[in-house]
Amino acid sequence: MKESQATAQSDIWSDWLLHRRSGDDPSYERSVRAATERFCNHVLDGAKLGPGMTLADIGTGEGLIAFRAIDRIGPSLRVFLTDISEQILDHAKTMATQRNVQFQCTFLPCSAERLAGIQDSTVDVVTMRSVLAYVFDKLAALRECKRILKPGGRISIAEPIFLDDAFDTVNLKTQVDAKNGDPILPLLHRWKSAQFPDTLEKIAKSTIARHSERDLVRLIHSLGFSDIHLELHINITPSDIPSWDVFLDVAPHPWAPTLREVLNKFTPQERLLFENTMRPTIESGQYSLSDRMAYITAAKPNCRMANSTI
Repeated sequence: MKESQATAQSDIWSDWLLHRRSGDDPSYERSVRAATERFCNHVLDGAKLGPGMTLADIGTGEGLIAFRAIDRIGPSLRVFLTDISEQILDHAKTMATQRNVQFQCTFLPCSAERLAGIQDSTVDVVTMRSVLAYVFDKLAALRECKRILKPGGRISIAEPIFLDDAFDTVNLKTQVDAKNGDPILPLLHRWKSAQFPDTLEKIAKSTIARHSERDLVRLIHSLGFSDIHLELHINITPSDIPSWDVFLDVAPHPWAPTLREVLNKFTPQERLLFENTMRPTIESGQYSLSDRMAYITAAKPNCRMANSTI
């Protein structure tokens, strides 16, 4: 799905950020928020913001990067907060008012592929967290980032890499197709294939899964950015989802159904087999969660170099 095609149903973004990401569980929400804050801090470390600068936080969501940037720099920082979801942007406006920083913020409902309302070469730093993964035309979005940056300006982004999740789902399908007789494998495949593509052909067409961290670097380099730096962080940790009921209501990304929604399409016998297999693993703390986050920083060259590459 192209980001521009999602406008009519953009409430999926606010619904996921505020509810389905944490299964609406307060304790797990605190855990999710702590992890998200670590991502944001790493992005801001790479941004190298200073007093008097202008920041554009693209796909701002609940505004964590923008507000943390203001906390770091103070009242001289000016921030554009953009998002395709007007619902989540309204939430960010409320948060800005509660923090008494609304006078530093300009809120713009727009797609990452077309940053309407931000003029050419007016921004010192562009930040993004978990945005490009959901944009169909990633090159267009990055081109917009370059357009609004001043010469010498920086981008600092953090993007989840879902390619391995897709490969794992392809592997599940391969095992099912081999008909080894294990009754749980087809159920696991139906769960995972509802959330990630399960063939190489589907991966090639998938907005969220068809790219690696190196693909993102190649796109950035192709636009003439310089001083490109990539860090890939892979974390595999015991799940801190507190219960089976919460596990049922967590979605791994905005376009994915929850496990509860998947199980609603199972027969009663299939649901019982699935729960009897998976629930003990979840409740014993033996289930592992993995995340793969690519952190990339780069700079827009000076005017002479930029004119030769745009």
